[in-house]
Amino acid sequence: MPRRSAAERRAIAPDPKYNSVSLARFINKVMQRGKKSVAQTIVYRALEDLERQERKPALDIFEQAVRNCTPLLEVKPRRVGGATYQVPVEIRAERRTTLAMRWMLQSAQSRKGQPMHRRLAAELLDAYKGTGTTVKKKEDTHRMAEANKAFVHYRW
Repeated sequence: MPRRSAAERRAIAPDPKYNSVSLARFINKVMQRGKKSVAQTIVYRALEDLERQERKPALDIFEQAVRNCTPLLEVKPRRVGGATYQVPVEIRAERRTTLAMRWMLQSAQSRKGQPMHRRLAAELLDAYKGTGTTVKKKEDTHRMAEANKAFVHYRW
């Protein structure tokens, strides 16, 4: 039991171009070593590329991509009587979007041979269309939870 009270959630200001809090959160995930302007440039160029390719609003493409990658269930290890079981649990809403954004960024970073804004645009487009490594990771997570639903009674 923690001795202190729960930490307060800090409110994130919406991004300056699209006025979206979720996009601002994604920019913060892209940011490395405190270089926010570089992260904003990468994300905005990726969204411009997407808008040019798909001829749809970039923010709609981004939000649909995040929705397609958002997991509902995950497995957590639970130790019961000397054995460790993978227990499926539902994910809180905030953690869902965080996982989706993290997975998209990791998938984009793992692509090689292009500038980051092109890799990110390609990953967002794949996620928007329901293909790609991020959506595959979500499906694998759901498959793991489905395979271990026999241990759901160990949930805490």
